[in-house]
Amino acid sequence: MTETAQALVAPSLSTRLETDRLVLRPPRSSDVGRVRQALRENETHLRPWSAAPARGEDPASLTSVSRTILRERSEWKAGQTFALLVLTREDEDVVVGRVALGGVHRGAFQNAYLGYWIDARHQQRGLMTEAVEAATAFAFSRAKLHRVQAAVTPGNRASQRVLEKSGYRQEGLAERYLCIAGRWDDHLLYAITVEEWSSRR
Repeated sequence: MTETAQALVAPSLSTRLETDRLVLRPPRSSDVGRVRQALRENETHLRPWSAAPARGEDPASLTSVSRTILRERSEWKAGQTFALLVLTREDEDVVVGRVALGGVHRGAFQNAYLGYWIDARHQQRGLMTEAVEAATAFAFSRAKLHRVQAAVTPGNRASQRVLEKSGYRQEGLAERYLCIAGRWDDHLLYAITVEEWSSRR
């Protein structure tokens, strides 16, 4: 098998990433209740940083969460998105966050877009940085990507710190880049390549 062909083989859905305090793994159909509870409990916390749902849509409903998990598992198999639930090693029955490498491009780009969130009760403990570093390592090893990039609103300093501590560099400002909470917001663009990741290791 050629190197290019190998890069197109998606990692297993049984993937399990472990850090000092966390476990990251793809969502399963049995996680619907856990994910739904996490979204419900963090609705206010996540609203300022999330895309506004379509009229009449509830992202935390049983139907929406079930469909999302089914879609993410399908996209994982296709190598399009690698979504990972974040759990603590102390209690793997509770979802405390999510990290996703989405919009995967192969060919000459070999890039993914990073997105993440952490439960409000687990902020300021370094857990999000731990999760982002694990997901980035996965991107460059098992997923065989060359570059990962992320977009953060200028006012979200906590998220900027997560990226900076994880080795991402700021590339510039994209004006009116994403529609967040119903408004087209400017975003700071961050990125890291496999060469940069390897050198900091």
